[in-house]
Formats: sequence, structure tokens, C-alpha cells
Amino acid sequence: MSELVRTGATPVSEAGVDCCPTVLASPLPEDHAVALAGDFAVLADPVRLRLLSLLASATAGEACVCDLVEPVGRSQPTVSHHLRVLSEAGLVVGEKRGRWVWYRTVPERLTRLRQVLA
Repeated sequence: MSELVRTGATPVSEAGVDCCPTVLASPLPEDHAVALAGDFAVLADPVRLRLLSLLASATAGEACVCDLVEPVGRSQPTVSHHLRVLSEAGLVVGEKRGRWVWYRTVPERLTRLRQVLA
């Protein structure tokens, strides 16, 4: 997995401006294509995509792992694994509260993925 994918960093040019062209506007440099492919590979799993959707649409803006088990029909360890993958990709962040971890999306990362397809 590339450093960009692991850290959730956005590649920037020397001028500090976002240098990722949209996929449809111009050919992507290989390093950007590799980083984006890693991001989209994380979302290619139906359970992770569903978890991201549930978190993004949560009325409180976040959800406890315990509340995500039933909607995705997977065990708590499986849900936690998928949330960890999303977290390592920088798409969600978690905060431990007592025994449980509460997760929320990282809007900037989702916006970046959406913009690259525009």
C-alpha cells in the first residue's frame, strides 16, 4: 500500500496546490493512479462500502461499532476489521469511548475521491 493511501495524505505540488488532476480531464501520473487505485480498492468491498454509507448517513454524524453489526449482518470482529481498513485508508476515524469505538467519516478524503472522478 502506498504512503499516500496509508496516511490519507493528499499529494501536493511544490506550490502547495492539490496536484491530482481529475481522471476524466487528463491522464493521471502513475504515482497518483497507484494511490487512487488503493483508495478505491478499499471501497471495492461491499461491506466496507456499506459501512462508509452507514457512517456518512448517521444522524449523529458518527456511529458505534456495536450499532453497525446488525445492519451489515456481520460479526463484531468482522465489522471492526473492515472499519480498521477504512481507518488505515484515512476514510474514517475512530474514537474509543469505554468498551466501544465510535467512527465518523473524514469528509475531506471523501470529497477528494469524489472530485477526482468529476
